[in-house]
Amino acid sequence: MPRGPKFVQFFGPLLEALRELGGSARPGEVEEWIASHLSVPPEVRDEQLASGGSRFRNQVHWARFYLANADLLDASKRGVWSLTERGRETFLSQSEAMELFRKVHGTFGTARSRSQTSLGGSGEVSEPEEDLDHQSNHGSEVLSLLRVLPPEGFERLCQRILRESGFENVTVTGRSGDGGIDGHGVLRVNPLVSFYVYFQCKRYSQPVGSGVVRDFRGAMMGRADKGIILTTAPFTSEARKEAIRDGVPPIELVDGEGLVQMLEQLELGLIPRTTFEVDERFLR
Repeated sequence: MPRGPKFVQFFGPLLEALRELGGSARPGEVEEWIASHLSVPPEVRDEQLASGGSRFRNQVHWARFYLANADLLDASKRGVWSLTERGRETFLSQSEAMELFRKVHGTFGTARSRSQTSLGGSGEVSEPEEDLDHQSNHGSEVLSLLRVLPPEGFERLCQRILRESGFENVTVTGRSGDGGIDGHGVLRVNPLVSFYVYFQCKRYSQPVGSGVVRDFRGAMMGRADKGIILTTAPFTSEARKEAIRDGVPPIELVDGEGLVQMLEQLELGLIPRTTFEVDERFLR
């Protein structure tokens, strides 16, 4: 059988992940399930695309894109992936996954096909480099702008994001030599429960490793209930493990993609527009 793109290997595991997770889950939960059950090594999880996004995450999202076009996943709800009735009953071997890929790929129009994956004269399918998380280009543009902000400007932006997200008394300290702590605030859950939170906001350009998380935790120990690190770069898999390590205060990690999503949800610096995409299958 002709060799296909690497993301096809995730067709079956993605369906299985959603079945195990109750039929629906957020993308990050699916990625973690697949990485754990397929024993994806850290160096593979941490590999980046030219855009700065995670190659592993991008491949999982491409798998989801094709499964949704095959009516195995519900594509209507943004931010939550869910199985259709057909998807619940579908189990794919690798050869069946490749057959499904070719069937779905053949339904795309010529322009779309060129922009996503291409079938060469040899019958092999090229691996897409397009980052699905940045198809509209605004994500890459936002991150490029954030990375050239002065440190004080990025701190003020993070302060605004936290305030808009429900934090109170958000103060930026920006003191050097304080273990990376850039500020603190209070997250009030209800009139009786609140959390004192320390945060770090840095414009990293390279993947953030576990050492940054450990240093930040050490600086906030005994001073806050939780910690948050907001950055323009991705976190390594080891950093994510360190953030939720047992026996220590948890650290919430917000990477560049997470920042873009928060700006979208809060409509800060982004003006929403309504666009329509032609569904060629429906119109045939």
